[in-house]
Amino acid sequence: MPKPAAAVASLALAVALLPGCRKKETVPDPNQLIADLRGPDAEKSGQARLRLITLGEPVVPALAEMLRSGTPADRIAATNTLWGMGVRARAAAGDLAVALADADPALRVAAAMALENMGAAAVGAVPALAKALSDPEPGVRQAAVKALGAIGPEARAALPTLTRALRRASWPEAEEAVRRIRGLDPGTPVELGPEGPEEP
Repeated sequence: MPKPAAAVASLALAVALLPGCRKKETVPDPNQLIADLRGPDAEKSGQARLRLITLGEPVVPALAEMLRSGTPADRIAATNTLWGMGVRARAAAGDLAVALADADPALRVAAAMALENMGAAAVGAVPALAKALSDPEPGVRQAAVKALGAIGPEARAALPTLTRALRRASWPEAEEAVRRIRGLDPGTPVELGPEGPEEP
């Protein structure tokens, strides 16, 4: 029966040509995406963020530059986009660590959350995260302690600061961070050990 055979052949040809058509439509311009991310149109900015997250590592330098030198809104947008990339944003860990000392508490929280999402790849930010445990804003402290827990055993240098915080007050998230850093099972009692000298 020739008609069904012809229909199948036509369908097969259409499917074969489809990838070629798609390629022409989906080559994003990173510079345009960065411009859209910074723009006033919330819908365009949101779409640009999703596409930048999909692109991953190649656009991290541009986002890190936006984090360093953009407007306050730009810096938050860049940080949130880096958060969405997780470990693929590891090249921006140093810039995110610097942002933990920024005057804007919303940026400090966003930076700590982005570092948390990187896990062990954020190990270079451990000193800045440990310092952030004494931030005046509770949200920054919580985000920083969760980031240290996500980094895990590589965050061992933060243990003295964490245990000092636990001696001062109950802090379940800090206890969980200590467990993760020490490789303990959830719920294992946290031994604080002897009290060391206070940091200057």
